[in-house]
Amino acid sequence: MGPAVTLVEDSLPTARNTRSAAPATRGRRPGRRRENLAGYLFMSPWIAGFLLLTAGPMVASLYFAFTDYNLFNTPKWVGFDNFTTMFDDPRWQKSVEVTAKYVVIGTPLKLLLALGVAMLLAQSRRGQAFYRAAFYAPSLIGASVSVGFVWRSLFSDDAIVDRTQSFFGWHVGGWVGNADWVLYGLVALTVWQFGAPMVIFLAGLKQVPRELYEAAEMDGAGPLRRFWNITLPMISPVLFFNVLLETIHSFQIFGSAYVVSNGTCGPADATLVYTCYLYQQGFQNARMGFAAAMAWMLLLGVALVTAVLFWSQKKWVYYEEDAR
Repeated sequence: MGPAVTLVEDSLPTARNTRSAAPATRGRRPGRRRENLAGYLFMSPWIAGFLLLTAGPMVASLYFAFTDYNLFNTPKWVGFDNFTTMFDDPRWQKSVEVTAKYVVIGTPLKLLLALGVAMLLAQSRRGQAFYRAAFYAPSLIGASVSVGFVWRSLFSDDAIVDRTQSFFGWHVGGWVGNADWVLYGLVALTVWQFGAPMVIFLAGLKQVPRELYEAAEMDGAGPLRRFWNITLPMISPVLFFNVLLETIHSFQIFGSAYVVSNGTCGPADATLVYTCYLYQQGFQNARMGFAAAMAWMLLLGVALVTAVLFWSQKKWVYYEEDAR
């Protein structure tokens, strides 16, 4: 019995310690509640902004999409009339066509230029910090209205672009007034703003192990093969992120198209991107219900493209954890 008594006595302090620790734990709960309350108080401006400026307007626009609303009269429920009218509208179809063309042409060109410059800047050279800042600067100012005015001046009749191409025997005239070329001027503007994806590509390139390139060189692989078999697979997650982000941004183009076309989205609807037509319907024609329906169709379209991109990543995006 001696050993048994000893074991029981040894266990008693542990039980006492457990009982004494319980009140201490309960005593800390008010402190945790105060910490949680303080956290919610600090978050309250963001929560209020989200509810009042994001979630609230989204719910309201979803309701307006099924109404006839012109900002001045009481909304009148019309069901799916806005959507059926939208699909039969030739200008809406034109806006979808122009936006799709802009996305398909502008996004790949922008990413190709960003990747090419990032590969050049990834190499050690003098003045590297200056070049990085200089190439990134257009991304900071490219979305401003003033740059839109400058771009319109550059591509107008008898401006510097027109004179340069005429010098080389290419007589097209100003791109701004030419329905066949004005959209390519917008594409040039978005390609010029390649700084943001360039920085992301540069960060991805820095993470590629140098040992892989050294081993490939020893096996006799040339620059093109090293790029195709090492660089692209290793930066494929970064490439996927940039493709996704830039595609969504391209669907949202508005400011540059509106400024370059001087608010007309022309000539001949050549720059009638989706958001420009949405603005015309909602604020110039006071068809807010129709504009809300257009906005939700844009959201569904972008969501569909995003879903397709996420589905396709299984075929071309390489993650290290997948190889384990």
